[in-house]
Amino acid sequence: MRSPRLAALELRRFGRGKLPRAAVVAIVLLPLLYSALYLWSFWDPYGRLDRIPVALVNDDKGAKADGEKVAAGDEIAKGLRDSEVFDWHEVSEAEARKGVEDGAYYLSLTMPKDFSERVASSSGDSPQTGALQVRTNDANNYIVGQVSRTVFAEVRTAASTKASRSFLDRIFISFSDIHDATADAAKGADDLKGGIGKAKDASGELANGLKSAKDNTGKLAGGLATLTQGASDLESLSQQIASGTEALSDKVNAYASDVRPFLEKNGTSIADTARLAADSAQVIRDDLGALADTAPTAATESQKSADALTALHQEQCVDAAEPDAAACPALERAATTAADAAETAAGVSASVQGNKDGLTELDGRLADFQQKATDLAERAPGLDKDLTTAIDKINTLNTGAGALSQGAAELHTGLTGARTGSSEIDSGVGKLREGAGDLDGGMFKLVDGSAELAGGLHDGVAKIPDYDEKDRDRRTEVMADPVKLANQTLNKAPNYGTGFAPYFIPLSLWVGAMVAYMIIQPMNRRALAAGGSAWRIALAGWLPVVAIGLVQVGVLMAVLHWSLGLKTAHAAGTVAFLALVVCCFASIIQWLNARFGAAGRILVLAVLMLQLTSAGGTYPVQTSPAFFNAIHPFLPMSYVVEALRRLITGGGLEPVWQASAVLLAFTAGALALTALTARRKQVWTLDRLHPELSL
Repeated sequence: MRSPRLAALELRRFGRGKLPRAAVVAIVLLPLLYSALYLWSFWDPYGRLDRIPVALVNDDKGAKADGEKVAAGDEIAKGLRDSEVFDWHEVSEAEARKGVEDGAYYLSLTMPKDFSERVASSSGDSPQTGALQVRTNDANNYIVGQVSRTVFAEVRTAASTKASRSFLDRIFISFSDIHDATADAAKGADDLKGGIGKAKDASGELANGLKSAKDNTGKLAGGLATLTQGASDLESLSQQIASGTEALSDKVNAYASDVRPFLEKNGTSIADTARLAADSAQVIRDDLGALADTAPTAATESQKSADALTALHQEQCVDAAEPDAAACPALERAATTAADAAETAAGVSASVQGNKDGLTELDGRLADFQQKATDLAERAPGLDKDLTTAIDKINTLNTGAGALSQGAAELHTGLTGARTGSSEIDSGVGKLREGAGDLDGGMFKLVDGSAELAGGLHDGVAKIPDYDEKDRDRRTEVMADPVKLANQTLNKAPNYGTGFAPYFIPLSLWVGAMVAYMIIQPMNRRALAAGGSAWRIALAGWLPVVAIGLVQVGVLMAVLHWSLGLKTAHAAGTVAFLALVVCCFASIIQWLNARFGAAGRILVLAVLMLQLTSAGGTYPVQTSPAFFNAIHPFLPMSYVVEALRRLITGGGLEPVWQASAVLLAFTAGALALTALTARRKQVWTLDRLHPELSL
């Protein structure tokens, strides 16, 4: 009898009563208990997080930053309520702590009273980190704690980004302020450059003016030296005249009575003496004329120099916008000294001019004396007659000569002082000239330095950013959150249940095949007793379970698709691949039951546990201990889970083809081992007749 017929006969046994039929139905529906119910229970848990009661404690008192109120706690609380993540209950700190401990709340989030103050401190002098306090209790639920850490990490990031935006916005505003201030400084540097340029021109003019002043003061000193020498000569000569006239007067008065006889006898000698007196009077008159001509010129030149220095000092130090602190004191002293010298020269001139009448009178008297001396010389023979008149005139001459001598002495003294002052003026103006030269050179360097300063400030203005409000907002947003997660999920599973379907579907099919072999013999006893072909026996025991498994696949996928909404990227491919999975699992479970008998059922459970722990159905297998990583490549469910992920959520089908080849190899190998076992069991032994363990 062929294998399909033997398989049909095996299945027909279950149609002879209600219990066998119910058993078959139960076997067919069994995978739903593992797949549909499990997947249904946590199909989309993240979509129902708003049903989880959690506590929210907002003790934040708010703060002020730059005159604006900051209420970070209220903003975060509102954002959490609007997000519909968790069922938020605003309670006190004590209520939240008690609720988390006794299980009324799965977790609590606390915003301390200084939360806003710490957030706002980022723009102040003492920035501090704001802390959100999360309290969980793993005794209530471990997964909720894990989910909350992810949720609150996003809350913390959002709060940190908001605080960073406020801080960075102030930084960019400061950049704009610095830009404007530097621009003003650059403009001021340009103005400074222009002012220093003008000062440079003025310093050049000052140097030139002092050069001219030095020349004039030199001339003044030379002129005063000449005047002083002339005054000295005049003083000496006038003293000689005064002494001579005084001696003459004394003698004339003393010997007047004795002179007449003498005059009568000595006319020639008297004539000679008279001529000498006339010549001396001429010399005195010449010197007086020179003094009268030179004194006003010297006074005028001195006054011009003093006026020039005074005007220069007024222009450079009094009226100037930026006086030169180094040159002005010396220039002031020079102006003062020149004024003193001019005053002295003016005094001398004034003295000469003041005594002009006296000098004129003296000159007239000298002329008269000269004339009279001349007349005396001419009239010497008759002098005795004119002696009395001459004595009177000599006395008058003596008086005038004394006055002249005194005036000449005063003039000499004044001119000596003026000469000393003019020398000091000349020396001071010389130093001023040297200082003005240094000042001009320094101003030249200062002009270059101010130009470099202005250029540097303009370059700085160009380098300092000046952001408008729109640009500032854009840059603040980028710097506050410089790295955004461009989250792109390939072949995204729409929900939690879809992601775990590749794990629970093969689990349910393995359990379905395992239970099926609890009521179906792995090898047909009639065929064994009849000595049939080993391959025929193996196929006869395998095909009924495969048929039931195919029905299980149809029922399971229909329920998952139509009831739970499971969407597969490759629907037909998924069903076809699951048919191959049923064939593979049935062949492996058949061999374990056929080879090891009652103990094989325990081995089926053991193999199931090994596959579940090493297939990587929940966490990546790389996160498991080394033992599970080692057995992962050698168990069929590892390939089944990977292939179903590609068939359900999408992606490349290389793992599907690889898994199909592996499942075919496992199927062929298991059937071959079952056939080998059938051949061995066609020989009856005492162990088969009386097994040590029976289930």
